[in-house]
Amino acid sequence: MQKMLTIISNVLRGSARRNGASLVVASRSYADFTPEATFDIKKVDLHRLEEGPPLTSTLTREEGLKYYRTMQTIRRMELKADQLYKQKIIRGFCHLYDGQEACAVGIEGGITLSDHLITAYRAHGYTLTRGGTVREIMAELTGRRGGIAKGKGGSMHMYTKNFYGGNGIVGAQVPLGAGVALACKYLGNDQLCVSLYGDGAANQGQIFETYNMSSLWKLPIIFICENNQYAMGTSVERSAASTEYYKRGDYIPGIRVDGMDVLCVREATKFAAAHCRSGKGPILMELQTYRYHGHSMSDPGVSYRTREEIQEVRSKSDPISMLKDRMLSNNMASIEELKEIDIAVRKEIEDAAQFATTDPEPPLDDLCSHIFANDQPFEVRGATPWTKLTSTS
Repeated sequence: MQKMLTIISNVLRGSARRNGASLVVASRSYADFTPEATFDIKKVDLHRLEEGPPLTSTLTREEGLKYYRTMQTIRRMELKADQLYKQKIIRGFCHLYDGQEACAVGIEGGITLSDHLITAYRAHGYTLTRGGTVREIMAELTGRRGGIAKGKGGSMHMYTKNFYGGNGIVGAQVPLGAGVALACKYLGNDQLCVSLYGDGAANQGQIFETYNMSSLWKLPIIFICENNQYAMGTSVERSAASTEYYKRGDYIPGIRVDGMDVLCVREATKFAAAHCRSGKGPILMELQTYRYHGHSMSDPGVSYRTREEIQEVRSKSDPISMLKDRMLSNNMASIEELKEIDIAVRKEIEDAAQFATTDPEPPLDDLCSHIFANDQPFEVRGATPWTKLTSTS
């Protein structure tokens, strides 16, 4: 089989030379790549657990290329959103996810799309990993009809199947996630809910109320605190009496994970998911991560931290660079192949941005539509008693 693949590769190489084509396989045979490799990963900190996730993670070449492409797509999409915001094409609130890509991609690697997920307003990455397209996300950011929420949600309110947003009220999504987990338990479908919040929301009282209910009812929910260290602009050391967020559940088991390493996040999520599905109830994860942008586009992000600090994290802990280095050093991909992915991602982002700036805005007639998922059209009163609008599902 190895010999046959090499012969096929040689034939393709010769054909590419004759036709002047640019093929990744022209530089190296697919048979030459390592199909999978096992990596040492950082040990997690444990709370109320005898043992935690494994200290190694096995990555296939296919998984590695998928994770790399998805993280690059999120990164490039957010950088394009930054550009469009500064051009005043995107307006209003806009919270970017670049730097935290390993969290979204790693979590999705540890659960299935039939599981459920709810997060706060830094939601663009999760909208993509949950099944949304770059085109739909970019069009939603610019308020166009082709957006994932028909142009009505904007940056903070995007939804897909089994993804409940994108929520603007700090911490409010956590009890909603518990409600989804209660539905999973009631239906007995072996599904779970991932409920995400940030270090800034971790001091909200409603989160502790939700811990209590979820533990009493043994709900299949993974509470995940994405600790990017600065909340809205205040360091965790200045805002929290205890910065060990994975212990905040007290009676709920917890783990603290390197949120910059996609493999660490994936293995921790698999471990947490197995805990929930076994009927043991909730578990809490703290992902130690870092955002490159400010809290939102109105925050330059350098008044409470230095540019040197941001650059140091980029150079030493960048999640995309970490995965790229692992794949290259273990012969799981070539530089040319990864460059081809980069080029394809850039083109996808540019095409989506073009669509997002030319697609029409939703008409006024759409204002009251989609109030209910499945219902007959009905009349809705407008801003004045004599103004009538129609709602359709």
